Amino acid sequence: MKLYLRALYRNLVAGARLALFMPVRALDFRASALDYVLLVAFNFAVWIAVAVIRTGMAGDFDSAAIAIYLGAAPLVLLTALVVAQIYAAPEILLLVAVGLTASDALFELVALVLPVLVAWSSYPSVAAIALLVWIWAVSVRAVIVCAGRQRPQVLKGAAAVTAMIVIGFFAFPRTDVWLEPTEDEEPAPLAEERVFHLQGELIERALASIERGHPGVRELYFVGFAPDASQDVFVKEMRFVRHLFDERFNSAGHSIALVNSTEALEEFPIASVTNLDRALRRVAERMNGDEDVLFLYLSAHGYEDHRLSAVQPPLELASLTPTALARALQDAGIKWRVIVVSACYSGGYIEPLRDENSIVITASAAERTSFGCETGRDFTYFGEAYFGDALTRTHSFTQAFELAKSTVAKREAQESLTPSLPQMWVGRALAARLQQPADQPDK
Repeated sequence: MKLYLRALYRNLVAGARLALFMPVRALDFRASALDYVLLVAFNFAVWIAVAVIRTGMAGDFDSAAIAIYLGAAPLVLLTALVVAQIYAAPEILLLVAVGLTASDALFELVALVLPVLVAWSSYPSVAAIALLVWIWAVSVRAVIVCAGRQRPQVLKGAAAVTAMIVIGFFAFPRTDVWLEPTEDEEPAPLAEERVFHLQGELIERALASIERGHPGVRELYFVGFAPDASQDVFVKEMRFVRHLFDERFNSAGHSIALVNSTEALEEFPIASVTNLDRALRRVAERMNGDEDVLFLYLSAHGYEDHRLSAVQPPLELASLTPTALARALQDAGIKWRVIVVSACYSGGYIEPLRDENSIVITASAAERTSFGCETGRDFTYFGEAYFGDALTRTHSFTQAFELAKSTVAKREAQESLTPSLPQMWVGRALAARLQQPADQPDK
């Protein structure tokens, strides 16, 4: 037995030298049927140990993985047989099989640290491809060392091991005997029956709370729309903005906020396009259309095609587009409106919404991203500059934009970020109207 264990040790050393492209000869391998079986058994034990190290045995045992792993051994033997026939040397069959198998333990150990390399890499797929290319190169070298480098046999042998690797990659997918434990997914809060039914009550109460405007006095109505529950910065910012308008701009009783969130489903109605349509129609019904002004605030992630992200598990929600918003405002019949869109690529909202009765403010140009949409933050960069700073110092929406634009530009320059380039369209009719005192009747 000691003789065979010594032979196993020699095969492992030769396999490591082979994989590390160090000098190695065919005579360095020990190739009998039992030597090959011991080598496969050792590699199998290493594979099990690597899986234990990776998961700590905390996952689920997958017995099917053993069959997949051991199924590769006949493929190696078949490839060795093909190589032996190519070289017309049947006596090298087991030698080639050992050579093709002797480096497997080293490959397993490298694969153990591969996730760390992938995490460090800016190109995650490169590490996996590099490992596959390495295995191929070592397999070709095994043929050369064990069978020789004469042509055309070596080229045909290289083709045989290439076919082996391709078949192994697709027919024997990489798997572990212990699958990594999966975190138990908590059911989406909206899936709870009580919360689900509460949402219907929330939107009805919110719509019913919008009061009628007072004739002869220009009043401000506020509608907030934050349709992305994936990060809490949006709900935090919306809370602040609505409170700011209720307190500083007297929109209390004239405001409604629609928010998607994992922790505020009992506080806000869901921010769906349908609910936004309902909110705009209700505001249009309650406001004095020729006098009152709507302030519409939208905050979410933005896409390059100018859609706003819509996330509220487990629902599949439609994304809001600039044209859909323009149509909703038109259908509601709201004449005077100030619209602020805080999202990446939000400049794409200006063209569809611009008219003489509107002010449209966006956190970025149509082709630029904005910043600060991370979990844990209280504001986005633009939201903090516009609402948290500028609008606490001035009642002018346009002046606040100029202040916020300057603040954002300085912050982005300090952090070496690509400028977001906030945009603003000011309709002349609304600009003139907002310059009049709020209690001055129309001429």
